[in-house]
Amino acid sequence: MPNRIQIISVDDFPIIHPGDNIAALIHLSLKKMNFILEDKDLLIISHKIVSKAEGRIVKLADITPSKESVKIAKKARKNPKIVELALNESLSIVKQVRRHLITETKQGWIYSYSGVDVSNVSGGDAAVLLPEDPDRSANEIRRAMENLTKTKLGIIISDTSGRPFRKGDINIAIGVSGFKPVLDLRGKKDGFGYTLRMKRMALADELASAAELVIGQTNELKPVAIIRGVDLILDKFADSDPLKKRRENDIFIDRK
Repeated sequence: MPNRIQIISVDDFPIIHPGDNIAALIHLSLKKMNFILEDKDLLIISHKIVSKAEGRIVKLADITPSKESVKIAKKARKNPKIVELALNESLSIVKQVRRHLITETKQGWIYSYSGVDVSNVSGGDAAVLLPEDPDRSANEIRRAMENLTKTKLGIIISDTSGRPFRKGDINIAIGVSGFKPVLDLRGKKDGFGYTLRMKRMALADELASAAELVIGQTNELKPVAIIRGVDLILDKFADSDPLKKRRENDIFIDRK
């Protein structure tokens, strides 16, 4: 891996509305910045603008909570309409304890409240959901950006997520296209000659987390970042699947 990378925010990005073309808007913003993409540049895109462009916004006034949602919401001291959306977007409930509802989403991620979010949407009267298929969204954006720029790129669609046994959220990759998201170092030797047996680097998550330093959480006008200098292993068939830990292999999920 290189000993230096660059992380550049794409500034003055417009507010996104349903039906907007994310790739075209990124390309326009880069033109305004006089920034020219190069092969193996990586675009990290906040899922929220992808979800908005895809119409994944729900007015809370249109949601009628079920009895189960009301029961969970009372225990969690949460808006039952948010709980209803979380259950609708989930495959299963992993754990419900105190104010927390941890679910497995339809996309295969373990999330708090299925990633349903009311921040940076409309002031609290609407919620944004995860993209239905973040990998497909990433792939469509990559193909469009490569056609516009005549380069070979990597794309990450990112979101914030909590972590077991650690405080604070970090950015992670929930959609990937164009490069291998996991760097497999098994079989390589370390600096002392020891052969690595279990080392697999979640490269896409590390890059998504690094990009958050310039994307931030409170300003939708900077939802995109470029990382340059990483020696990506390009692969147009890659997706986020290698980042997912199967339930049968997860030591933190109780399977009594």
